[in-house]
Amino acid sequence: MKTLFIKIGKAWSVIKRDGLINGVKRVSSAFFALFRPVGHGDVLFISGGVGDSARYRTAHVAEELENNGFRCAVTVQDNPLLNKYADKFSIFIFHRTLYTKKVAKLIGEIKKQNKTIIFETDDLVYNPKYLKHMDYYEKMNPLERKLYDNGVGGEILQDDYVKVATTTTQFLANKLKEKGKRVFIVPNKLSIEDVKNATLSLRGGTTKQSQKNMIKLGYFSGTISHNKDFVTITDVLVKIMTKYDYVELLLVGPLDVENKLVQKFGNRIKQLPYVARKKHFANIAKCDINLAPLEYNNPFCEAKSELKFFEAGIVKVPTIAVDNETYRNAIEDGIDGFVAKNSDEWIDKLSQLIENEELRQKMGQKAYQKTIEQYTTKNAKNTQYYEYLKKRL
Repeated sequence: MKTLFIKIGKAWSVIKRDGLINGVKRVSSAFFALFRPVGHGDVLFISGGVGDSARYRTAHVAEELENNGFRCAVTVQDNPLLNKYADKFSIFIFHRTLYTKKVAKLIGEIKKQNKTIIFETDDLVYNPKYLKHMDYYEKMNPLERKLYDNGVGGEILQDDYVKVATTTTQFLANKLKEKGKRVFIVPNKLSIEDVKNATLSLRGGTTKQSQKNMIKLGYFSGTISHNKDFVTITDVLVKIMTKYDYVELLLVGPLDVENKLVQKFGNRIKQLPYVARKKHFANIAKCDINLAPLEYNNPFCEAKSELKFFEAGIVKVPTIAVDNETYRNAIEDGIDGFVAKNSDEWIDKLSQLIENEELRQKMGQKAYQKTIEQYTTKNAKNTQYYEYLKKRL
């Protein structure tokens, strides 16, 4: 019954955030995912939902593994046939999965057969003590908040039977190692379909505003929790948009824009709702510069992956990102992007890109090359992880 209330709460939040039409579409996709055929194979991914996190951490990783000879399937924890799958796979990867009676029963069957369980996370939501750092938690409705009572999947991580965890960043890997787990970093990657959609956006001749003597900055937020991230560069954008009257700002996804920014530059700011994946890349391709700020000294932000860099890179748009461990490792500063550690650096590096079209194009091309080489499921080379999985089959 608790999970039903959680689902109702999440569905209401999605509809409230995305609007009736788009919200109902997303809720419907989650419902139909319950009945997606599973079959049998080597690795089964079980996720708590069907959003972007599940896309990257189950569907995309499954595609990567399939490209390397594994047979994979993806399902959600509310699949009515979930308990039937212990016999059909050798390895079970649980991503952001609530510890329900149904999940507990499946885990019990897996243990009886001495098969492998892997804990997977791309965030700190598995540990309730970090919720105070999660801005969005306080804004959730009471039903949705129940999802985090014990941490998402925290019971699975604490299980001594579970020896291995996978995650997205070194920061998260270090946190998981504190739990005594062997950890494999499996970076987020673009799927074959993502690359195809991005290529269509480029071939479609998306008109950039720079061709109209305007420069468009883009910020793409996944959830309302990114409000505090965006606030870190609000003053920077006020100064930039004051200095350059030909700079516009595109904001996509749920975000409360600072009043001082809207009041002063409302006619140069465009906000769009969360969009489908194909349109997402088309929107990024319309921009000249991609922004990837994060709140400082917040462990939730430190845990974030570099996906904003490569989602822009695949459509040849250069990124300026916060100077943290993850983005420093992903971006070669001044070559395929910029990292900035304070407001002065944000202003300086934004100004360089705004004033220099050749630099934008060169940096965007370099970001594209790195993305193709390192951030696609087709070109993934996580050999150590693959070898581990082969031994567990």
